[in-house]
Amino acid sequence: MELKTYYSYKDILKLYLGNSIEIMKNIPDETIDMIFADPPYNLSNDGFTCHAGKRVSVNKGDWDRSKGIEEDYQFHFTWIQECKRILKKTGTLWISGTYHSIYACGYALLMQQWHIINDICWYKPNASPNLSCRMFTASHETLLWAKKDKKAKHTFNYDIVKKGKWGDILKNPGKQMRSVWAVTTPKNFEKRFGKHPTQKPEALLERIILATSYENDVIVDPFCGSATTGVIALRYGRKFIGIDNDKKYLDTIAIPRLKYEIENNDNLFSINKYKLAK
Repeated sequence: MELKTYYSYKDILKLYLGNSIEIMKNIPDETIDMIFADPPYNLSNDGFTCHAGKRVSVNKGDWDRSKGIEEDYQFHFTWIQECKRILKKTGTLWISGTYHSIYACGYALLMQQWHIINDICWYKPNASPNLSCRMFTASHETLLWAKKDKKAKHTFNYDIVKKGKWGDILKNPGKQMRSVWAVTTPKNFEKRFGKHPTQKPEALLERIILATSYENDVIVDPFCGSATTGVIALRYGRKFIGIDNDKKYLDTIAIPRLKYEIENNDNLFSINKYKLAK
C-alpha cells in the first residue's frame, strides 16, 4: 500500500504523520543524501527547569518519557538502523542529544559500524540557569555526525564553511570551523507560529545543511517537530522529507512555518547564489 503524505508541496516537500520507524521502512534503500535526527531525549521525569525566568515542568509529553535503559536503547538502535539502510553510500547522519540520550545513540552507531566523523558541542550562550544550584548549569548539546562507511566520500563544503559565499550566514571568520559552535536558542520570530519544546534554532541547521549537503539533495528528519530542518532545507534548495507522530505540532507549527517559507521565498529551489556543483 502506498504511503499517504500528510502535507506536500510539488516534489520538494513531503510530511508524514506517524511512527518514524514504520514510515522510514517505506523509503527505498540508499536514496537519501542527509539525515538530521533530533530524537526524544527521555527528559520528561516530572522534574523542573527554568524558562524565561520562570520555574516550569520538564515534561514534554509521553513521547519523551524513558521506558527504561534497554527499551530506550533498542528504540535508538532501530531508527538508526533504518537510517543506515536509506542513506546513500555517500550520505551522512546527524544526531542531536543531551547526556540523557546521546550516549545510547553513539553506542548504537558503534554497534552498527558507522564511522563517526565529528562530535560537535553546540554551546548555548543564553542557556537557562540551573534551579537546584547543586550542579553545573547545562549549557550545551552534543551533535554526532557519522557516515555508513569510513572509506565513503561524504559531502563537506570545506571552502564554503571556511569563508566563501556563506561566511556572513555561518558567521565564520575565515578560519577552519571548529567543533564548538556558539549558537543561541531559537529567536522569537522563529516561534511566531507557536513553541515546540525541543525546537532547534535556524542558525544551527544552516551550518549543518550548508556545510554537509548540496542543492537538490534529499534531506530527511525522522523527528521533525517544528520543521526547522525543513525550513532551512527549502530555503537553500534541498528537498525535504519530514516525519512526526504529533499531529498538533505538525498542524500548528511545522506546516505554517513551511508554508511561510514557500510563500516568502521568491527563488525557492532556484537559489543560484548558493549553488555548489557536485
